[in-house]
Amino acid sequence: MSRQPLPENVPSVAPNALVAVDSAEGSGKGDSGVDTDVVAIAPVGRHEPIVTRKELWSYYLYYNGDNGVGPNGYSMTLFQSLATAAGFDPVKGPGSDCSAADASGQCVVPWSGGTKSVSSVVLVSNGVSFAVMTLIFTTIGSAADYGSFGRWLLLILTVICWAAQFASMSLTSPDRWGVAMALYMIGFISYGATLVFYAAIFPRLARNTPHARQLREKYEQGEIPAEEYEVEESLEKNRISNISTMHSNVGYIFTLALNLSLLLPLANNARVNNYVLVLTNGYWVILGIWWFIFQQPRPGPSLPKGEHYLTIGWKQIWIALKQYKKLPNTFIYLIAFFLLADGLNTTGTLVSICQNDKFNFSFLQNTYLGLAQAITSTISTLGFWYIQKYWKISTKTMFTVTNVVTIFIPLWGMIGIWTNKFGFHNVWEFWAYNVVFGLFQAPYYAFSQTMMAELTPPGFDNMFFGLFGLSNRASSMIGPNVIQAIIDSSGDNWKGFPFLFALCTAASIVIWFGVDVTTGRRDAVAWAEKHRSYAETGVFTAEEDAVSPSDMKKKKL
Repeated sequence: MSRQPLPENVPSVAPNALVAVDSAEGSGKGDSGVDTDVVAIAPVGRHEPIVTRKELWSYYLYYNGDNGVGPNGYSMTLFQSLATAAGFDPVKGPGSDCSAADASGQCVVPWSGGTKSVSSVVLVSNGVSFAVMTLIFTTIGSAADYGSFGRWLLLILTVICWAAQFASMSLTSPDRWGVAMALYMIGFISYGATLVFYAAIFPRLARNTPHARQLREKYEQGEIPAEEYEVEESLEKNRISNISTMHSNVGYIFTLALNLSLLLPLANNARVNNYVLVLTNGYWVILGIWWFIFQQPRPGPSLPKGEHYLTIGWKQIWIALKQYKKLPNTFIYLIAFFLLADGLNTTGTLVSICQNDKFNFSFLQNTYLGLAQAITSTISTLGFWYIQKYWKISTKTMFTVTNVVTIFIPLWGMIGIWTNKFGFHNVWEFWAYNVVFGLFQAPYYAFSQTMMAELTPPGFDNMFFGLFGLSNRASSMIGPNVIQAIIDSSGDNWKGFPFLFALCTAASIVIWFGVDVTTGRRDAVAWAEKHRSYAETGVFTAEEDAVSPSDMKKKKL
């Protein structure tokens, strides 16, 4: 439904894309060969249109609708509910009811000639979904940097997710749990992909807001020093990232509150859950469609001759991976965040499984819990942004604060192995979990995204955000598979938390002590400048890669 015109002329790179200025912080040289006491300024396309108010608001509203209530919440609950209703208690044998008063607490369904616990089936579906996301990001992630492919890709993925959510109206009996699994996976995969390609848009938007352009003009006219420009540009990225995250949380609140208009009066209707999924999806359609109408064209370079959209991604990723020595901080962050996101995403899935069991798959109870999380998420996102803006705290410091709670969640679940008094065994703990998650993990997503934007070479947004998507949304291939194996062998959901605690802790330590954002940002800008012809041709050249940083600086100076 995009009403956008065909791609305009490919944006050219500003001639003063990289300027060497003495900086008050840092010294020596980074691993890329670039002086770390040089402030690098990202290039801005001369012909890229300035972001309009309508465009920016439509960007926010898309995320307001793409809040995950349906594909990341209700769909999984409906799938797990139908699978449980279709399964049986392995202690009592086939034909028994998993939800009976005297049930053992275990529940299995037929699986590949044998049986598998429902919890493991849910984790397997997540693991396979993340594997498919990996294939998407590696195959066509980098291709989104070319022409207008990225904007059409987001539209197609969005429509697929919408279709899967509307198709949930057909899930009305336990024998359709297999269809529920398929629709959940399709919706979850397309939803995760929309988040990645949506996020890849924001660095370019941040560079072209009226405020960012004014800062650029002041810097070029010598009115502000390079150090101040660098700080203010980073704050502008954080502003857009935090406001978009806040909109997602507001959308979460509105969607859940709207769903109560069906869940309360139709509480005894057998199909109320299906109606709620349709209503939730309709909300996203109404708010999300405007982005495809008001988005202005900012096309990348044309696809090189002889290349194909399905193969260029793998070549670009191989090229990008070979740059790890020149962009060490970027790749250390990607690898560490891969493990951190794997731990956090799998922890969230495992807690949700425990929560659904505790509340008997109630959409109404999950809505109340979701509201608690959404309200605290909105407050915390705005609060964290205010704190950062007022004291001008670095993105990494803010991200580190959220990491502490990321580690604490699986630690709390691990306690549940040895006692039933704590460790996600009680109703109040799930209320506390949703409140704490909202207070600290909503800013986690905003700051992790901004960290990636800081460390991404300008002009290569989709290439590196594709890798970020691989590290974030597609990272949970390890966690679900390990956890489902642990649960299958032990029959205890809580036995999976120790592995997740170790995973989150190790990854956080690497990010805290192994990633220098300031040096990484300057390395990224310098690397992008060395490959400046990419902005016009879409092709890397060996000659450019051979240019030394010192020669590049001489040309600019």
